[in-house]
Parts: sequence; structure tokens; C-alpha cells
Amino acid sequence: MNILGISCYYHDAAAALVQDGTLVAAAEEERFNRKKHDPGFPKLAIDYCLAEGGITREQIDHVVFYEKPFVKFDRILNMYTFTWPHSMVSFLKAIPLWLKDRLWMRTDIQKSLEMPDKEILFAEHHMSHAASAFLVSPYEKAAILTLDGVGEWTTTGRGYGDGNQIHLEEQISFPHSIGLLYSAITSYLGFRVNDAEWKVMGLAPYGEPKYVDQFAELVDMKPDGSFRLNMKYFAHHWSSKRMFNRRFERLFGRPQRLPESELEDFHRDIAHSGQKIVERIIVNLARATHEKYGLDDLCIAGGVGLNSVANWRILKETPFKRVWIQPAAGDSGGAVGAAFFVWNTLLGNPRTYEMRHAYLGPEYSNDECEAVLKARNIPYEKHDRDALVKESAKHVADSKVIGWYQGRMEFGPRALGSRSIIANPMNPEMKDIINAKVKFREKFRPFAPAVLLERAHEFFEMDEGLELPYMLMVPKVRAEVRDKIPAVTHEDGTGRVQTVTRRDNALYYDMIEEFGKHSGVPVVVNTSFNVRGEPIVNTPENALNCFLKTGMDVLVLGNCIVDKSRIEGDLV
Repeated sequence: MNILGISCYYHDAAAALVQDGTLVAAAEEERFNRKKHDPGFPKLAIDYCLAEGGITREQIDHVVFYEKPFVKFDRILNMYTFTWPHSMVSFLKAIPLWLKDRLWMRTDIQKSLEMPDKEILFAEHHMSHAASAFLVSPYEKAAILTLDGVGEWTTTGRGYGDGNQIHLEEQISFPHSIGLLYSAITSYLGFRVNDAEWKVMGLAPYGEPKYVDQFAELVDMKPDGSFRLNMKYFAHHWSSKRMFNRRFERLFGRPQRLPESELEDFHRDIAHSGQKIVERIIVNLARATHEKYGLDDLCIAGGVGLNSVANWRILKETPFKRVWIQPAAGDSGGAVGAAFFVWNTLLGNPRTYEMRHAYLGPEYSNDECEAVLKARNIPYEKHDRDALVKESAKHVADSKVIGWYQGRMEFGPRALGSRSIIANPMNPEMKDIINAKVKFREKFRPFAPAVLLERAHEFFEMDEGLELPYMLMVPKVRAEVRDKIPAVTHEDGTGRVQTVTRRDNALYYDMIEEFGKHSGVPVVVNTSFNVRGEPIVNTPENALNCFLKTGMDVLVLGNCIVDKSRIEGDLV
């Protein structure tokens, strides 16, 4: 049986294909059309998924969309009516769009699929999130938390999963939202909402908790884990453009930062204080969830599930023994969840699939990679596997910045060793080099350490054998080794760890192991293979273009190695 899951029309459009209970393909549309966070119908991602599954559109048994448009429209009408006349401008902008397109989404999907008679199923937004976490997790029974900006009405869901059934028993509804609170902080700091929340997390360790009391004025937390925002400071319930109002700015004593203007201590302190209050809400919710259900395992999804600092605090400060987070926790992961919700929960099939990795995107052969280099007259060296590993590790040891392009593309926002930029973590200047000359982004942005699983506890304050494959938690770097890996040690002494196993990514593992043999440090800098404002690379052409227009030194493209110092002339 073939089930196609779709998420789109808001941000991070994606498609996923489940065949007989196995996730065979999943990808975001942005990787194909090169429009970052593209919300449009994921035609190219769907084409890829069907090709990967070896099927045509006619062989799709079920198509499922990740949320319910009519329920969302109900929320929009209610909120705009309740907040009138403040909402008038947003109302006049949104309602024609809904009446023309969004309410006819079933027909639109059928038309886009070129299947006018195909039945389209619709799952609730937070049920899709819950399914994307629990149904592919290693747990037979677990508590579930879904945390994001907003779905239809729900912003936060709590419940449990048991076998192939999901019970979301409690919800917090719009406009009260952890995700929208974080978006307000992001916007106030002059960053783009739904794009730069990572910047707030990266900036937070540089500040101090000077504004925690002001942030406490914004939210009321209860012992049962529930919370309410003080809506007199916010505008997201009536405006499509503003997250907060002038009272918010007066509360903190300064107006919103202008984008690209200089960051000051005030902004660093706001980021730190805002991150702290969000962590407090999330940890309080997790503790109360454990108290309610008494389960050892927790599954998390929704965009807020990408807050790696809060995730680590849940693992370390609550009674939960194990935490599993969907690596594509945001809207793109809803495509996966919707498909499994149909397969396991609606159709009643037993769970047989466990999502052990996120390598679910396109793969290009060595011959295809080599053909791209030949077509552009790029000089390269071709190696067998062992030589490729050794040469790559040597370049890392020589503090070269490497574009690493291998295997299937990752699903979700993190590069995990297939479409990565890698470098030497022992070089104290490497963070500044990559930010300035390769990524073209703010100097405060941190880089993640990729480390061999069996050695991770030697470098980070984490239990031996703890798997963190998706860069979704931030343990402390052990004090005695911080001077050994300064490029991946953030301002607060943490690192957003990716543990690497030979089982899931053998070539990447062997390269890191080879580097470790000579350096004593089985760790590399790992950041996504892209530049600021662009999606992670997908094709060999994307990788080559990104390599040529940045300060990367070496490109490892399939079994070919390109040294930029040997390229003559301008080939960008």
C-alpha cells in the first residue's frame, strides 16, 4: 500500500511516501526549487518521492494532508471577529485568499496531482505532529508533547501513544502559544519569523537574564503545565504582520531592533532572558506531563521541538528517562506524521517501522557527480573509498573547510553528514572563518560537533551510549577538553551534538574516525552545506555552485575531491 503525505501552503512544504508501513522517501520542496521555506504545493518533492518508491500517481492508495483547512478557517474567522476593528487590514487580506483557494484545498490538491477524482484525507495538524514523533519512535507506549506556533486551533498538545493509537487528551489553544511567544522574541530582535529562531538560541548564551521578570509578565504558568499569554502585549491574534504591540516595546524599554543593525548587549540580554522563560514553560509542561501519565518515555514534535536547549533540560531535569524528537519537527514533518497516522491509526496496521535516521532524500551516483565536474572543466582527483576517507580526514586536519556531499539528502532542517560543511574543531579560528567566509552570517552563530557515538561521553557531559543523532540536544562540553575543540564549544560551554554511527552513515563515521586516529579527537565541525538565505544543497550542481562562490577550500563530491587552489580562473 502506498500512502502519500503532504504538508504545504504555510511554510516548509514537504512530501513523504510510506509503502507498506515503511518510510521510503521524504523531502522538503525548498531543496528542489531553491526557495527557502517555500510554502507552495510540493510538486517536485512529490515527484521525487514517487520516483524513489518506484510508483506512478495512479498507484497511490491514499493521499493525506497534514491539517484541516475548514477548522483553521473557523479559528481565523473567530479571531478576526473577536479582535475587530484591529484585525480589519488582516481580514481584508486573508479572507479573499481563503475564499478563492484555501477552502477549496481538496480540489487544489487533486488538480495539482492531476488526479481529479482522487479522495483526499485530512489529519489534524497536531495529530500529524504527534504521529510524526510517536508512530516512528522506538517506544511501544510513551507520553507525547506537540509544541508549535499554531495548527488549526491547537498550539500545544499533550497525551500519550500506545501501540498504533494516539490519545491527545489536552490542548492549549490559540492565541496562547509557546511558538508564537518565541516568534515575538525573534521579531523584536529584528530577525525573520519562521526563519531565524535559531539566531535567538545562538545569541542567548552571550547575554544575561536581566529581563526575566519582564518576560514573566508576558506569561502565566500553572502547576499542571498549562500557560496563558498576557494578550495585552501581543498582536498575533489580530495582525498577520506584527507579533507584538507598543506595550511590549514599552515593557522592555526600547523599540524593535531594525534588521541588520548592530546587536548590542541589550539584544543579547533579551535573547538570553526570552530563551530562559521559554525553557521554563517547556520544562514545567514536561514535568506535569510525566506526573500525569507516569511514563518513562516522551515523544516531541512541532517547531518548538527544535529548541535543543529546552530538549536537553527536559532529559536532564524531568523524570523522563528517554526522549525522542522528530528530526523534521516543524511543518515539513507533518507530511510524515499524516501518512503514518493513516497507515497505523486509521487503518489499524501494527507499527513495524522505526525512524533511525533522516537520510530520506535524493542520492546521486559517483558517475553523476563526476559528470558535473567534467561539464564545468573542474579539475579533480578520483579515489576509491579508503583513499577518499584518508584524504578527506587529512584535509580536515590541515584546517581546510570542506563541502561534504555524500549519499541521500537529509530530511529536516539539519545537515547530518550527507549535505554538510565540515572542518577541524581544534582550530580556535575556525568558527569565525566559516561564519565570515563560507556561510556569510553573524559571527555569534555556533557550529555543531559531529562525534563518534562510542566516544561522545569523553567529550560531552552525557551518558555513555546516549544516541543524539539529530542535533536536537545540547550537553555541556567537558571542561577538560574545551580547549581541544574550541570551534564547536559555544559561549556557554555547550555543543549541539550529533552522534554518528557506522550503522547509519558508514562513510561519514569512517572519515571522523580517521581524523580521530591522528588528532586524538573523533569530532568534526558540522554545519549545513548552504549559505545564508539559501536552502541546503540538493544536487551535485547545487553543491558545486555553493562551493565555488564561497570560501570553502575542498569539495568532496561523491568519490571526487576538488581542491579550490588548483582551479584556475573564475568559474562561478
